[in-house]
Amino acid sequence: MYEQFHGLSERPFSITPDPRYLYLSARHAEALAHLLYGVRENGGFTQLTGEVGTGKTMLVRCLLERLPERTDTAIVLDPPATRIEFLQTICRELRMRTPRWAENPSSLGAALNRKLLRTYAAGRRTILIVDEAQALGADLLEQVRRLTNLETARHKLLGIVLVGQPELHETLARRDLRQLAQRITARCHLGPLSRAETGEYLRHRLKVAGSSREVFNSRARRRLHRISRGIPRIINVVADRALLGAFVRKEHEVGPQLVRLAAREVYGRQGAPAGALWSGATG
Repeated sequence: MYEQFHGLSERPFSITPDPRYLYLSARHAEALAHLLYGVRENGGFTQLTGEVGTGKTMLVRCLLERLPERTDTAIVLDPPATRIEFLQTICRELRMRTPRWAENPSSLGAALNRKLLRTYAAGRRTILIVDEAQALGADLLEQVRRLTNLETARHKLLGIVLVGQPELHETLARRDLRQLAQRITARCHLGPLSRAETGEYLRHRLKVAGSSREVFNSRARRRLHRISRGIPRIINVVADRALLGAFVRKEHEVGPQLVRLAAREVYGRQGAPAGALWSGATG
């Protein structure tokens, strides 16, 4: 709606995880390096945590685009409740034809092991990515530990990436899960962006979308960082609404007042009446 007015080819602040828009802050770059190292080395076991909206899904999408050739992936987006459902999901993701007799975790695990051995013999590698891993109960985490046992004499057969909110780190710190925690080869945590990184993030996304100028002035960038606390998803939502507000008011530069009104329009924060963004309020 506002793209042509702002000289953009597309909306720069969509919340869909498009890897083209990945902004590599120092933390994001380090995390991506650990993830890539883990999947390129046979049997790497990586833990990626971060608060909601800090870019975990975007980073995983980027990882998938950079996987080595001859890599098979199993992605569990919403962990099921039982071990057998968990294993069945992995088998489906790997396009396995599970035998009829494989009706319990042990038989499914054996069938999966044979599949991974065939894949390894063919010169391919297999990666398992579990999203929302903080929802895994002790029983499923024990199953993950057992999956790390699938190996040849020299190599692990399955690389594993656990992705979740900070509660995952707390869960894996439990004494009864220490055997699993000891097998994790890399731990990465995504925090919020700094004020300087927030400005760079805005510029990066605008540039990818075709902008050749500074759309958010310095005061707007500071206000947006303060409102969002450096969380990329919140930055996206508020920045998108601010660009729309600037279009409605025929302003080519976004200032702090527009950012404030956009945030209140989106989140209903006290201090701005509904629809204030679209009025002729000055700022």
